[in-house]
Amino acid sequence: MKNVTTRYDASKNQHQAAAVEHLQEHGYVIWEGMLSKHELQRITSDVEEILVRERETPFEPGDGPESPDDEAVRAYLADSYQSSEEEIARVMKRIRFTRAQNYATPWPVKADQVNHNFLHIPLLLDGEKTQRSYNLPAKLDGCDRLMDHPVLIGLLEEILDPDFILSSMAATSIGPHTNGGYWHVDAPLSVCPEPLPDIPLAVQSVWMIDEFTAENGATRVVPGSHQSRKKPPWQFDAIDGEIPLTAPAGSVAMWLSHTWHRAGPNLTDKPRRAILGYYSRSWVKPFTDFTRSVPSDIVQRYSPRARYQLGWSAFGPTRG
Repeated sequence: MKNVTTRYDASKNQHQAAAVEHLQEHGYVIWEGMLSKHELQRITSDVEEILVRERETPFEPGDGPESPDDEAVRAYLADSYQSSEEEIARVMKRIRFTRAQNYATPWPVKADQVNHNFLHIPLLLDGEKTQRSYNLPAKLDGCDRLMDHPVLIGLLEEILDPDFILSSMAATSIGPHTNGGYWHVDAPLSVCPEPLPDIPLAVQSVWMIDEFTAENGATRVVPGSHQSRKKPPWQFDAIDGEIPLTAPAGSVAMWLSHTWHRAGPNLTDKPRRAILGYYSRSWVKPFTDFTRSVPSDIVQRYSPRARYQLGWSAFGPTRG
């Protein structure tokens, strides 16, 4: 396995065009020096507080009536994710609750064909060692600093055009002594037929609040895989040509939604934490509807551009 050799340094004002070219050609790019030491310390502390609180009190919006489709959905979740029975049970409650809010409207396709943007997925994985927390714009103070970082915005405007939105923003903690995730492309490409679209629909950004190393679960990508316009095999094993996206804490890695990637195995005794910001073209349905989940007092703190990214003025109005 070769290590990453091409990185860019935000503190040295390196030319954005070269980073854009690298992202387009190889499917990923890394920027170092994106956060100051003080910013990194504050974000790390705040994220850890969120993760601890939600581990102690898991997200429980409620429950709803059962459906004949529930067993197939449960089987799909259990087969696709390395989660405990307790976590799968929590996910099923969230699915039933959301379905009840939607007038018990069923999906018209089988469980493995449901767009992940419409589906609750586990927050605890790998024997509950690995954890995710979604909806950070409603939880993390200073989240707009990450959403609106000028280096990030500059690259996104080049790849997605200026009219893009924030599809999801989540904290993730890859647990110690875990085997890593499965190879995938990002939603909505996971349900697209091949060949995949020939333009990038979305870009994932990963803020490294811990150093990413080959040993602690750094994201693995297959450079150039986005050009195949195919999906990777659903597997947890290594793939020829994969590389780990290694960089110091405070760096950001970005990759195109088409690029094959997964969380790497964490062979260390500590978790590997990060913040994931997923951006898409405005006409792609977002993973999270922030307009229904971010409180009004928090929304008003954000800039107009950040509010648009979160979905305000970015959906169809009532037309009569």
